[in-house]
Amino acid sequence: MSAFAQPHFPSRRGMLTTATGLVAGFAMPLGNARSAHAALPRAATQEPPVAAASFTNPVIWQDFADIDIIRVGDTYYYSASTMHYSPGAPILRSYDLVNWEFAGHSVPRLDFGAKYDLNGGRGYVRGVWASSLAYRPGNRTFYWLGQIDFARTYIYTATSVEGPWARHADLPNVYYDAGLLVDTDNTLYVAYGNSQISVAQLSPDARSEVRSQQVFSTPASIGTLEGSRFYKINGNYYIFLTRPANGQYILKSTSGPFGPYTLRQVLLNLPGPIPGGGVPHQGGLVQTQNGQWYYMAFVDAYPGGRVPALAPVTWTSDGWPQLQLVNGTWGTTYTTPNLPPPPRQVEPLTGVDTFQGTTLKPAWEWNHNPDNGRWSVNNGLRLITATVTNDLYAARNTLTHRIQGPTSTATITLDHAQMRDGDRAGLAMLRDSSAWIGLKRDNGTTRLVMVDGLTMDSNWNTTGTGTERATTAITGTRVWLRAAADIRPGTGRQARFSYSTNGTTYTTLGPAFTLNNAWQFFMGYRYAIFNHATQALGGTVTVSRFELTTP
Repeated sequence: MSAFAQPHFPSRRGMLTTATGLVAGFAMPLGNARSAHAALPRAATQEPPVAAASFTNPVIWQDFADIDIIRVGDTYYYSASTMHYSPGAPILRSYDLVNWEFAGHSVPRLDFGAKYDLNGGRGYVRGVWASSLAYRPGNRTFYWLGQIDFARTYIYTATSVEGPWARHADLPNVYYDAGLLVDTDNTLYVAYGNSQISVAQLSPDARSEVRSQQVFSTPASIGTLEGSRFYKINGNYYIFLTRPANGQYILKSTSGPFGPYTLRQVLLNLPGPIPGGGVPHQGGLVQTQNGQWYYMAFVDAYPGGRVPALAPVTWTSDGWPQLQLVNGTWGTTYTTPNLPPPPRQVEPLTGVDTFQGTTLKPAWEWNHNPDNGRWSVNNGLRLITATVTNDLYAARNTLTHRIQGPTSTATITLDHAQMRDGDRAGLAMLRDSSAWIGLKRDNGTTRLVMVDGLTMDSNWNTTGTGTERATTAITGTRVWLRAAADIRPGTGRQARFSYSTNGTTYTTLGPAFTLNNAWQFFMGYRYAIFNHATQALGGTVTVSRFELTTP
């Protein structure tokens, strides 16, 4: 979803009152469907049938928006937007569509200009928007495609989602909110655009455009359509489109990728599965290896961000998808997809990280590109001050982690023996309105503080660098810092900060911090670990442990 094309967002508060006209029912599935058989009579001595397992939405209560979802063999991959965070375009992996783990990032570094380095500018709410992930069987290669800054489109490739990923092409075309299709003959097509939807064919080497043509103009009665996802199903071509932020539509062509296309509504103003959240929209369709179809969409759920929900899809006999509803809504629970047992359990999205090895786990993303000469991991995360500033929003090497909803707690263990005068280090609740708990070292003395009032304006320029709300003396060189966040959708949600000097007993510091639930920043709140200088570079802190827990 674009950061600059949101004509329908202001009406969001009234979206949850009208149910869609779609009706759940039986229809002919497309693809590798299996025949249904009548149940055989059960013998009197048989055990009673085991109830089918179910899953609960959201399947992941973390901020993963602008979903593209694919299956390669028995494995599912999920790509999402990251805006100004680096590395960009995270990839999640699953074997059952319900349980997901981090696998990697398609964009290793935001190499799109100095502003993404916080060097002479800022990339807030720019960078990686709705982009696309695809797999090309002909050369066994994954492709990521996305446009940056309305200027150019970049393609990155890898033979494994874990990487290494490398820039494959830099195209002068602006494929806005693009969906990448690998056709059955391995030809690459791109569907893209805002309201005026076009299709481009790429060269066989995916380094240039062969042809581009507008294929659809959105009727004024609908407004805006964008967020293309491109599919070929049973010989037909489909472009899945979102109406921000309350609808989903689909175009269908029986005559090839360049159309003509006809339009059908999939959902509009459909009540979603998260209390207080928005309408599920802007996601992707995927078929399981057993022939079932699912739609993974996201739900606006600020202050936490945009979180994914999953629902089954059937198809009409004339080739249109139908979302399966529960009492006229996107269900909170559905039967778990009928899939083979996974080869292993996925890594949980919560838990402990002690920063072993020499690379960060893919759950971590920096606020803009880091200065790689001023951080390291190996039995702990070492952050050397990289910027002299009194503005956290301008400080490099702030490391972020998504918040687990609906409520969770992040705790870090911080060694501050090597801080220098003027340094500021700690744990933040980071967004366009921020607060933190941490350490200030001045005149040879280190104090523990809670600070709020870090703010940005609508152009993402800093308007407040923070107000110290509480302080206490600190002894020793190690401290445990904690932020507990409530990110259920709605106003008045709060985060609270506390600290410990022994890792067991925690003391609240400062008032509760009220989170901003406006949508305009797009990304939700994150936990953030930082260390920046206000006088001179050279100070260091070491984080030996990060723990993310839920009640």
